[in-house]
Amino acid sequence: MLRQPRDPKDKEAIDESTDTYDTIEWLLKNVPNNNGRVGMAGTSYGAWLTVMGMLEPHPALKAAVNQASPADMWIGDDFHHNGAFRLSYGFEYAYMMESSKEISDVTAVIDARDAYEWYLGLGPLSNANAKYFHNRLPSWNDFVNHPDYDAFWKRQGFAPWLNRVTVPTLNVAGWWDQEDFYGPLKIYELLERHDSANKNFLVVGPWNHGGWSRSDGQKLGPIDFGSKTSEYYRKNVLARFLAYHLKGKGTLDLPEALTFRTGANEWMRHDAWPPKRNTVARQLYFQADGKLSFDPPPKTAPEAFDSYVSDPANPVPYRHRPVEVRSGWTTWLVEDQRFVDHRPDVLTWTTEPLKDDVVVAGKVVANLFASTSGTDSDWIVKVIDVYPEKYEPDPKLGGYQLMIAGDVFRGRNRNSFEKPEPIMPNAVTRYEIGFPANDHVFLKGHRIMVQVQSTWFPVIDRNPQRFVPNIFLAKESDFQRATQQVCRSGQHASYIAMPVAEPAR
Repeated sequence: MLRQPRDPKDKEAIDESTDTYDTIEWLLKNVPNNNGRVGMAGTSYGAWLTVMGMLEPHPALKAAVNQASPADMWIGDDFHHNGAFRLSYGFEYAYMMESSKEISDVTAVIDARDAYEWYLGLGPLSNANAKYFHNRLPSWNDFVNHPDYDAFWKRQGFAPWLNRVTVPTLNVAGWWDQEDFYGPLKIYELLERHDSANKNFLVVGPWNHGGWSRSDGQKLGPIDFGSKTSEYYRKNVLARFLAYHLKGKGTLDLPEALTFRTGANEWMRHDAWPPKRNTVARQLYFQADGKLSFDPPPKTAPEAFDSYVSDPANPVPYRHRPVEVRSGWTTWLVEDQRFVDHRPDVLTWTTEPLKDDVVVAGKVVANLFASTSGTDSDWIVKVIDVYPEKYEPDPKLGGYQLMIAGDVFRGRNRNSFEKPEPIMPNAVTRYEIGFPANDHVFLKGHRIMVQVQSTWFPVIDRNPQRFVPNIFLAKESDFQRATQQVCRSGQHASYIAMPVAEPAR
């Protein structure tokens, strides 16, 4: 779906960048009364096209706004996260785009009200071609033929190509973007390494995928942010950025990074991202009895762990059931996580009510010391803001569990994305699961919660929990239950690494 950039040494080759160059040239010659300055802006695939247009830009291109562009479809965007396949999204998108010459209605295939049940009934991924696609969908076949991070995926990613800042660039992301949150943060990071002229900027707001354009941005699901954040962005950031670069009007009053700090519900200006000043690294440790604390367990403490049985035949749903194809997708990241409370295959640790605000700004990383009785495993970690039971601003949110970070890591890729390896059964292994970015305040009186599980269905495909060379070709007999242990003591104390902002002195 994403055509790789051309080799710049081949002057006869074409790609999306050369198409953009030719389009700009045509517009300059055929649109009357233009001032010779061109801007590009897009969301999602349109943002990816915008970035492509920046690689070898037309001299008239003076501003680029890429909003939620994917940067790497295997590492962290639409189709995979850290090796795990995004099943429902990949299946439905490939069918919608490639099963006919027109946009196809996926409910013609997924004919159950609860897609969770339908995907469970599908069985192993090999049944997708056997029962429905019959090897006719190019993207699905690419998923099957390239399960690992090989040259097919690497040549599509932006990492090799973003080695200079060619035009003023505004990178835009949403904290609860259900499709491409990794991408804009990664593109900003790649460009920032070469931004000697201060042309590369970042904006992150409390939005889902495209939310900066479609709504006023005051609410997402039941969560109220206290102001019309999308309108603020469009009026005070986007319009001013384009007016300055395309028409020479106004001033460019943009910080290096502008983020909306959720919890406190205020826009924050940063001179660097991630923030460097007044930020300290802290560790939030898993404790006995489901407790969570910034106090580390004693290093000499005996080995201790919490455990659960992960059953691929009864996976944890990623959102409330029924999982309807036509609704719920845009807001599932802000759903109340209490719907998985007390499932025996979800572990939970929670702090006491906070005595002071805890401001987390930067990149949160889960450090998991865990073992499995199988030879492969997925690890899903969620960091959650638990509201007080009596929440005066909105009593309906009493006890609400708001996920502010969550992602999956496929255990077979713990040492290499390119060459997966079996996990040694029952051996404690360290996993680092990084979340792209956060700027959130856990308010006084709230609690911080961490959940760990091994299935997140059907947004993530089921890991057989028995190592196979290619999960897309796994058989029903490959799937097995596994006993999972998450360690929380001694040298194997699992924790969440948090960049905590300290008050300015």
